[in-house]
Amino acid sequence: MTDDRKALVLFSGGQDSATCLAFALARYPSVETIGFTYGQRHAVEMEQRLKVREAMAEAFPAWRERLGEDHVVDLGFLSALGETAMTADVEIKMTEAGLPSTFVPGRNLAFLVAAGALAYRRGVGTLVGGMCETDYSGYPDCRQDAVSAQTKALSLGMDQSFRLETPLMHLTKEESWALADRLGGEALTAIIEEHTHTCYLGERGVRHDWGYGCGTCPACELRAEGHRNWKAA
Repeated sequence: MTDDRKALVLFSGGQDSATCLAFALARYPSVETIGFTYGQRHAVEMEQRLKVREAMAEAFPAWRERLGEDHVVDLGFLSALGETAMTADVEIKMTEAGLPSTFVPGRNLAFLVAAGALAYRRGVGTLVGGMCETDYSGYPDCRQDAVSAQTKALSLGMDQSFRLETPLMHLTKEESWALADRLGGEALTAIIEEHTHTCYLGERGVRHDWGYGCGTCPACELRAEGHRNWKAA
């Protein structure tokens, strides 16, 4: 049986998932993390995610006691099905379908299936994800309706009760920075600035006040604008 007092965080190592990890650690007595490899160009996020976990555990002793195992699942089939700007050296632009070329069809849906299957085996009843339909790139599988339907399907298909927490769903990036500040103050926002990775191109050679990144891809621009607005508020 799954226990909704236990949480499994979909944890990429980016700003959003790091904020979600802090959200879960502040609320649940037992928290595990799951990450995914799928041929992403920014594979450096897989290295950074462990640094974020370690930094949070060091900065927040109470959270360290709650932080459990980390899991990594290979979802390479996502890139094998076709190229996107997220998985290959393809130009980041709007496509004829009206979606950015960084859209990986079914990615978040696959993430939830894998997370649900692991949660089933671990007896975890609550999934926590950083999906957001406010400040996002137009990905349809980030929308509340899509992820809620997938969570319902997991519960029906596994005959278990799964809850999905999406604390960022209706927040702007500025509000996401503010949430992190409320959860862990300067210690947490400093961890997010220094250790998380969001840049689609995997660039970590340049340190901006908001963190590392190329500074020009959509993910960097969104993160930078949110950070600037948060600091100015």
